[in-house]
Amino acid sequence: MLAEKKYSTLAEKYNVAAPRYTSYPTMPYWDTDAFSTVAWKQSVKLSFSETNQKDGISLYVHLPFCESLCTYCGCNTRITKNHQVEIPYIHAVLKEWKMYRDIMEEAPLIREIHLGGGTPTFFSAKNLHLLIDGLLDGVHIHPESEFSFEAHPANTTIEHLQTLYDLGFRRLSLGIQDFDPKVQLIINRQQSFEQVQTVTQEARRIGYTSINYDLIYGLPLQTMQGLADTIHQVGELMPDRIAFYSYAHVPWVKPGQRKFTEQHLPDAHNKNKLYEIGRSLFKNYGYIEVGMDHFALPDDDLCIAQHTGNLHRNFMGYTHQHTQLLIGLGVSSISDSWYAFAQNVKVVEEYLRLVDDGELPVFKGHLLSSDDLVIRKHILNIMCKGRTDWEYDLQNVRSLTGALDRLKPLEDDGLIEFNARELTVTSPGKRFLRNICMALDARLWADKPATQLFSMAI
Repeated sequence: MLAEKKYSTLAEKYNVAAPRYTSYPTMPYWDTDAFSTVAWKQSVKLSFSETNQKDGISLYVHLPFCESLCTYCGCNTRITKNHQVEIPYIHAVLKEWKMYRDIMEEAPLIREIHLGGGTPTFFSAKNLHLLIDGLLDGVHIHPESEFSFEAHPANTTIEHLQTLYDLGFRRLSLGIQDFDPKVQLIINRQQSFEQVQTVTQEARRIGYTSINYDLIYGLPLQTMQGLADTIHQVGELMPDRIAFYSYAHVPWVKPGQRKFTEQHLPDAHNKNKLYEIGRSLFKNYGYIEVGMDHFALPDDDLCIAQHTGNLHRNFMGYTHQHTQLLIGLGVSSISDSWYAFAQNVKVVEEYLRLVDDGELPVFKGHLLSSDDLVIRKHILNIMCKGRTDWEYDLQNVRSLTGALDRLKPLEDDGLIEFNARELTVTSPGKRFLRNICMALDARLWADKPATQLFSMAI
């Protein structure tokens, strides 16, 4: 294991702007000029025909509404207290889904559904029932299906939990971030430990089999003691999974983050110490580190998937399910046919208008080249398995060979071991997965950004 001082030095060295690699190519490097809605539909049809009957497909539904703005948030949201927006939005999502159903030509086999946001529990339980009923009308459900949703502990009711459970949902993700009152105040995300405890206990009573907590390190006014206290409170409830995200400060993208300044944020050294405190405490509570920024109990499906080599990563994050086709519904949602990516328009009114006119609300995307597919495979392997075999590809994919020189400093620092046949991430290197993948990112190195496009890696 690297000495603590050297580890701290490496954390400072590799604290550079880097993608999170939920896709390759990353969105700033999509070739949007070569993309068309016609080509996107063709890729969906091809992917569906190749995999539906065996693996099924995944659905992500973006529900953007929130009653108040969490100032740390980097998601696409619409702030409103007007709940009359629910029904028109649901009708639009179901109409969009009907357009995809027409492309598929036969009943889809649903493997995953994930409701994200925004705040999915902004919607009433009755209206969520309407949404899910519409999505599942005339489809088949995969025997290994997993339905999950994100929830705000302060507005999630027993009715929400029971309704979604009755519709097949078994996994719940609660956005907590930090229990420290000072942190909650400055990020405008307030929920008490008692509210989180109540939702967790009720979900378990109803029968939910996997509960995830989202926590963030590097938030404004966050302290070592405050984060440790938060994790000890989390340890009282023992969720099955914990997502421990690095706060991404991108005020040029999300103006809400200008409610505080860099002076309120921990510097790189202290942010790394926050991560190390969290990582150490999670391990003390029995959690296993999974991929990048995730921890799970040994009997959780995510941990089992990592052990068996079945861990997967997509726009929804890490999952133990692997489908080739992911359809994103709703404003700003991103879809993945494996051969292409597509993103929906980001403004609610434009989304509603396009769908009402019978048009897929896609506004940009990327058609993956043969080189893209190869590099994507290796980045996924590194992110999910911590290793990749690439002997054939190094000989035949020109855009990959340039990565060898960029990988050498990572090897010198003890973060990877590699040769002409394979690459393996070392134990210390798990902290630097974004940096390792960045060395393979041929599109980024071919057109290095003049301004900062990504959040910091550490």
